[in-house]
Amino acid sequence: MSAISRPFWITLGAISIAFHLWLIFSGLVPNLVSRPIHMALALPWALIFVAKTPAQKVSGIILTIIGLLACGWLVANHSSLGDQYGFLMGNSQIAIAVALLLVVLEMARRAIGWPLPLVAAIALIYALYGEYIPGEFGHAGLPVESLLGTLTIAEGGLWGSLTGVSVNIVAIFVIFGAVLNAGEAGQGFMNVAGAAAGRLKGGAAKVSVISSALFGSISGSASANVASTGAITLPAMTRLGYPKRLAAAVEAVASSGGQIMPPLMGAGAFVMVELTGRPYVDIMVAAILPAVLYFLAVWVGINAFAQRYDLPGVPEKDRPELRAVVITSCFFLVPFSILLWGMFGGGYTPQYAACIALIAGAALLFFDAGLKFDLNRTKERFTDVCLSGGRQVAMIGSIILCASIVIGVLGLTGLGVKITSLLLSGSGGMLWPALLLTALACLILGMEVPTTAAYVICVSVAGPALIELGLEPLQAHLFVFWFALLSTITPPVCGAVFIAAGMVEENWLKVAGTAMALGVGLYIVPLAMVANASLIDLGNDPVWAIAAGLKVAVGLTAISFGLISPRRAVVRAALVAAGGLAIFVAGI
Repeated sequence: MSAISRPFWITLGAISIAFHLWLIFSGLVPNLVSRPIHMALALPWALIFVAKTPAQKVSGIILTIIGLLACGWLVANHSSLGDQYGFLMGNSQIAIAVALLLVVLEMARRAIGWPLPLVAAIALIYALYGEYIPGEFGHAGLPVESLLGTLTIAEGGLWGSLTGVSVNIVAIFVIFGAVLNAGEAGQGFMNVAGAAAGRLKGGAAKVSVISSALFGSISGSASANVASTGAITLPAMTRLGYPKRLAAAVEAVASSGGQIMPPLMGAGAFVMVELTGRPYVDIMVAAILPAVLYFLAVWVGINAFAQRYDLPGVPEKDRPELRAVVITSCFFLVPFSILLWGMFGGGYTPQYAACIALIAGAALLFFDAGLKFDLNRTKERFTDVCLSGGRQVAMIGSIILCASIVIGVLGLTGLGVKITSLLLSGSGGMLWPALLLTALACLILGMEVPTTAAYVICVSVAGPALIELGLEPLQAHLFVFWFALLSTITPPVCGAVFIAAGMVEENWLKVAGTAMALGVGLYIVPLAMVANASLIDLGNDPVWAIAAGLKVAVGLTAISFGLISPRRAVVRAALVAAGGLAIFVAGI
């Protein structure tokens, strides 16, 4: 980003933030106005900002202009388009629809690479030519005007409910995260973690776990989490003599857990609100115990590694002072408290509560850890908010717009129902084989597409089958959401591991092996949710939920310690077996 273009991007980010905040406070805005504007604001970030060569920049500018004209046409004609019921009139409208779809595919390709847009392109080809496929996987055929119209000028496809979640909810929480990250909240996380766990055995690793859980709960991205908290925790661990593979594994596993840690949980949780029809508060409460169990398994694993390697705590001189802990913790506790009060005490919608918390967080950007005011520093912080907020909203918008093409085609052609039927027959009508097939699909898809997109696509095709086999809808969605995270630490493609391994210059396969042992909860807790349905029922039946949580906690502790501890192999095998029995026999 050159000095000349920097003011443009700051201004664009500020406009994007202002628009999404205005939507929350302004009341009802037609979907065919707000959602195309959301895409229009994302276009320059996805197509020009990420350009690495002059050719990419020129093509990005051309595509951005085409996309802006198409979105502008939609906004200008939204009233009359509603009367067409998703049917295109004339070649000019078909050309606009094709342009919109191609621009969205290219936005996603530049934002996250080939895999997701390739899936979306294959889905479009199937929708156009699937009528020529013999057998049950063909479809009856769709007129081009109806197919493309439903995807581009009606509230299906590009402008469906999934994009609505991106516009109305995800964008606000992404901006909220950008505000917290620009100030002292990140240092507050580190200080609280250092004070809470620094003196313990394996303290540097436990500081990484706590800080990554806290930071991840607002960032919603495992990779961003590793890059940010890892810049502090990884050097601290290696300096104290921790094996490099262990240090990197701890950071990768802890950072991956941020996406399942309330209150924010990344974009996927807000998509779950739309897909399940359950309030966000219900989903957040249901996710608390599983998230705690995940981090419990990591904590136990660190204790086991501490027995192997005699891992020291953080030296007293490097631990934060009480005054610093108290002051810096306020920089995230105040906005978090307002957010939680708004959702639980005030009865506001999550996005409205986030707006109020965001305003409080923005006010705190004026001060540093010493409670001193500095105008130049404050200006830089708000600049960072505009740049990171605008860019992140655009990147998530690009992913969700592209995933919406896939979801639209699944619904229009009936392919989703056919894949669900295939899954049911492949599992022999039995739940556990269907769960394992779904987990495998999540792992494969998650290797190449972001967690949110992997979750959306997998749950669209596997969710109905799992529900038909006896799972509650929220159970099925949480199961798929958790397994969509598998690829962050599971080879062959494990993004969080790659980044952490690169930061400590260690072989990524060694890091991945250690991360899988430390992160065993990621593989077991989703299955435990199925075997112990009360585990996610904390809001309705807290006594049984806590009882199920304690039962699973005992089992996970035994499994994690058995996998990692330096005891004899027979003792470790017995611990793992006993842990499995505790979790899966006589579910609660």
